[in-house]
Amino acid sequence: MHNPAKTLKGILLAGGTGSRLAPMTNVVSKQLLPVYDKPMIYYPLVTLMQADVRNILLISTQIHLSNYQRLLGTGKQWGIQIDYAEQQSPNGLPHAFTIGADFIKNESIILLLGDNIFFGDNFAHHLAQAAASSSGATIFVTHHNQPSEYGVVELGPGKDILSLEEKPACPKSNNVITGAYVFDSQVTEYAKTLQSSERGETEMVDLLRCYHKQKELFVKFLDKGTTWYDTGTPQMLLEASLAIAEVQSARGRIGCPEYTAKSKGWI
Repeated sequence: MHNPAKTLKGILLAGGTGSRLAPMTNVVSKQLLPVYDKPMIYYPLVTLMQADVRNILLISTQIHLSNYQRLLGTGKQWGIQIDYAEQQSPNGLPHAFTIGADFIKNESIILLLGDNIFFGDNFAHHLAQAAASSSGATIFVTHHNQPSEYGVVELGPGKDILSLEEKPACPKSNNVITGAYVFDSQVTEYAKTLQSSERGETEMVDLLRCYHKQKELFVKFLDKGTTWYDTGTPQMLLEASLAIAEVQSARGRIGCPEYTAKSKGWI
């Protein structure tokens, strides 16, 4: 079990242009689009809450930030604290740690991408467990039949990391890195050292390589009972919506902040 005395912090990254979902995202932030019966951002928010994270920083673009503030408020209604920060330009995922440096201070941080949805009984527990560890970084990995769309990690026979690549044309494995990360407080220093790639952004795999060099990068495979959706395309948005509709009719609500807050006794 993780140590409940440790304050867990989380960052929700809700920036980006959402170009793969245009024209829907021409006027609406991608992470505010509906996934079945709730805004997309509710699902990663609830995942953080399930992991006992009550101190959350949401990062978005200047044009969309006020919409998130209207939707989520301060978080007080759910017994949590939500702060907001502006991403002035799309400088890559690691830029979140530069923007959020004052929020992170000297504590571990969980980063969830706002368009990644995880549901499954143990996932939040594994997140909390990784964040309670005193050092290093943890990535959450799963097998995928289109690895070239994602960051890819190649593992040796003893599960040691052989290579990390961003959207490789010829992937060395089908182990893809999902949009859930846990970092120790060193992340803010490492993020400052990164150079932009050919895409004009800093890359998450470059940040992960900083930890790998120190033998401080850990890989956790998603449980069989955990489902993951990257809802950045119309097809995946539809599939996630249908899956959530089906699970909710069978087992009860998913991605509901009120329900989670009440079950934890926060409200």
